[in-house]
Amino acid sequence: MVLKSLRLKNYRIHGDSSLTFSDGINFIVGENGDGKTTILEAIYSLCTTKNFKAASEQELVKFSNDFYEATGVFQEYTSDTARIYYSTVDGKKTFLLNEKPVHRSSEVIGKFPIVLLTPEDHQLTQGSPAERRKFVDAILSQANPLYMETLLDYSKTLKHRSSLLNKMREEKNTFVHNAELEAWNEKLAASGSKLCSYRQKFLSLFSAYLQNAYTSILHEEEEPAVVYQSTLAGSDAEIKVNFLAQLQQRKDEEVRRGANLVGPHRDDILFSINGKALKVFGSQGQHKTFQVALRFAQFFYMKDILGRTPIFLLDDAFGELDMKRASSISTYIRSVGQAFITATDLSNVSFLFRTGNDSVIDITKGAVSYA
Repeated sequence: MVLKSLRLKNYRIHGDSSLTFSDGINFIVGENGDGKTTILEAIYSLCTTKNFKAASEQELVKFSNDFYEATGVFQEYTSDTARIYYSTVDGKKTFLLNEKPVHRSSEVIGKFPIVLLTPEDHQLTQGSPAERRKFVDAILSQANPLYMETLLDYSKTLKHRSSLLNKMREEKNTFVHNAELEAWNEKLAASGSKLCSYRQKFLSLFSAYLQNAYTSILHEEEEPAVVYQSTLAGSDAEIKVNFLAQLQQRKDEEVRRGANLVGPHRDDILFSINGKALKVFGSQGQHKTFQVALRFAQFFYMKDILGRTPIFLLDDAFGELDMKRASSISTYIRSVGQAFITATDLSNVSFLFRTGNDSVIDITKGAVSYA
């Protein structure tokens, strides 16, 4: 699958920009603040319905305007047009697929698979467990619609159960709510045990993709590993039994704190190199290499599972890498198909090998030209 074209109207700094893309690597070049990352934002939004940078839809609207619009044309066996329209007048965002309104994100996520590598990926290896769970959830949601439905159901149940726990804490009377809590426990354990099972199976497969990507980038004798850390590990049947048992054991503590203390929302994914915890012992270069390897592993996993080639976005991906690692990545990226790479100046990525199938797009204060 490839993105053939993109049009932006009143989207951040872009007043009315029309872009066509190569099936190979598209270099998007411009100074900071000129709108190059905005192009990646729009592409990501069209593929997932969500923006990876903006805190609100309002901040995407170009100053002195009351709407924004982003339209992309995707080509695989057939052509599909995705369009997002947002109006500040009614505060409503509309997503259209082939001009038909889409009411649920699940109708879009996975249809246009995408992988995004940004400087914020340092959070994957150095940040909180929530960042690593989000990484796994994002892959599985694109690769498996059932996982996304289960995740949404689990999240809703967590909110309802949290509300009940807070109510029980405030009233200081758990007895009258015991039956309701047990019902939420059963529902939480049902969806939560499925999430744990999905994650365990995914990471057992994903390890091989990570190993291959890491070796292809580094060409050195380092052994990366990824392990799912959960108090609910086991077979599918065991996970649910353990879940319910732990909910019962920690009931008083949960009521006292008014919080959900058991479940996959508290799990972690542990990364290591040669048996040593990456977060504790990894060098800066090892962290960055691991982050890039995770994204390449994601790409090839999704390609195999979905049978479609994801779009690869790389936003300022080479800033913290030494020349050796950057050159290896530039060679490896040739294996992914269509990719979008932002840079402030082509001389900053001179190590990237270019072919006649590549495209160089210059962005100057939201204006688009082709080199």
